[in-house]
Amino acid sequence: MHVVKAVFFDYDGVLTRDKTGSLTMSRFLSEQTGIAHDSVRRALQRHNRELNEGESSYTKVWPALCAELERDLPLDLLISAFESTPINEEMLRLARELKDRYSVGIITDNKKDRIDYLKQYQRLPEVFDPIVVSAEVRCTKTSPTIFERALSCSGVRPEDSVFIDNTPSNLIAPAALGMKTIYFDDEKNDVAGLARFLSVEYGITSRGVG
Repeated sequence: MHVVKAVFFDYDGVLTRDKTGSLTMSRFLSEQTGIAHDSVRRALQRHNRELNEGESSYTKVWPALCAELERDLPLDLLISAFESTPINEEMLRLARELKDRYSVGIITDNKKDRIDYLKQYQRLPEVFDPIVVSAEVRCTKTSPTIFERALSCSGVRPEDSVFIDNTPSNLIAPAALGMKTIYFDDEKNDVAGLARFLSVEYGITSRGVG
């Protein structure tokens, strides 16, 4: 059996308590403005691909978003929306514990300005290196490229790594590369069960496990 050297986490839905970043953003903006959640969600969805693939940023699409919602929303709402991201404290604790023995990173389909801000706000680089973002790589997790970038940054082979994601379709490309993949049910959020699985199946242990 290959010895695992790196554990990669998805961000939204694994390291956070919301299934997607779009849910976090649309919910917050709806709550703060009184605009119906579905209206905000649809307006954001129109820009999702270009944001995730690095063709634009939240700051750049903000005027168009305001026009679509027929409201002149202050730009500082954007930062507050970033800050509303609910971190999954149990998963973050597991990642911190694994960091002593393994390379621990993030691979995420996400917006560059959002993750750039959250890196500092949530102090993510203290635990995760690398943090590979689709908007920077210019491709999403449907492509092997984003996973190849993470593996290259960590200096590990696919078979010596594990990737954890809450969306089954995001596990197809890394599995094809030879990475070990784990589906994490974000609704159950059974972090203790995940830690046991990592230990039993792959011998991945930390200070708090094994």
